[in-house]
Amino acid sequence: MRVLAIVPSEKDVNPGQRYRIEQWEPFLKEHGVELIYAPFSSPALSRVLYQPRHHLRKAALMTAAFLRQSRSILRSRQFDLVYVFREASLFGPALIESLIALQGPPIVFDFDDAVFVPYKSPSNGYLSFLKFFGKTAKICKVSQAVMVGNSYLAEYASRYSGEVMIVPTTIDTDLYRPGLRRLRGDCVPVLGWTGSYSTLQHLLTAAPMLTELAERRRFRLVVVGTEAPEIPGVNIEFRQWKSATEVEDLADIDIGIMPLPDDPWSRGKCGLKALQYMALGIPAVVSPVGVNTEIVRDGVNGFVAGGKEEWINRLERLIGNRSLRTQLGRAARKTVEQHYSARVIAPRVFKVFQKAASTRFVPQVETQALS
Repeated sequence: MRVLAIVPSEKDVNPGQRYRIEQWEPFLKEHGVELIYAPFSSPALSRVLYQPRHHLRKAALMTAAFLRQSRSILRSRQFDLVYVFREASLFGPALIESLIALQGPPIVFDFDDAVFVPYKSPSNGYLSFLKFFGKTAKICKVSQAVMVGNSYLAEYASRYSGEVMIVPTTIDTDLYRPGLRRLRGDCVPVLGWTGSYSTLQHLLTAAPMLTELAERRRFRLVVVGTEAPEIPGVNIEFRQWKSATEVEDLADIDIGIMPLPDDPWSRGKCGLKALQYMALGIPAVVSPVGVNTEIVRDGVNGFVAGGKEEWINRLERLIGNRSLRTQLGRAARKTVEQHYSARVIAPRVFKVFQKAASTRFVPQVETQALS
């Protein structure tokens, strides 16, 4: 089966893409699936897209990217299936997806964020006017099947498609292994957080809690990302995110944190940060938002914390009790192995592909309005 994979970026750049289709690729290949990638962003666009300013350069590069991705419309005829991750173009209506559907190949649409919720990017707020958030519904309609990362996203997709499958974001458990963690010379527990420029705001919402915690307990905070935050009273070590060192950097921490606001956008998150920590045998403390409460069972394989006092209480218990960290970490790893491993989930993806490619489908394409 030849599959054209329409994705946001070149390989090994976009987190969602890396932890979904790219991670499933080796297992799909074992079943005879050949993936040909058609990324929207060029390397040049990826380098500047989430940086502040550079508006004219971004506009020029995005226009070029749209024209390049438009070639996928006619090219799609050469494939048994077209896989679309999130959207074909970072701006504008669902034009490319709708025209691909008219060409004939079935589409499998996959999204792992609440991309249908209007959202203003911290670095590209002006693009919000060009995003056409309603196009998610359109792509669902023209697709043979829709894969989503959690039940919140599935509820939305089911309004527009009769073929919706929950496929959680997964972890490569051969790459993420508890054995990579090493003993440190000091005995100061390390809290850790990983994320991008756009999610740094979530860590900063936890700043007052971390400042107060630092007054009660001794700890360090390792931040793996794109910008070093400042949190009063907290000893922070910043590490620039790099694909080559991501696992090694995370293996250094003792407790992973995932604070999230309870809003429509965050409810669509698929718990990637928590899964990364847990796969390494690191207990996670997460906000009770969206899928987090399905992944983390409070007191069993990690902790769920609501308000500031709950966060401080849970973190104090973990900071002061190494055996508890070990116990929860082992249970966390087992959870990932059983329910969130790429090796376990990829066969489910193949079945979706196989069914979509073999079923005749008449897409709901309104040629008068392709928005």
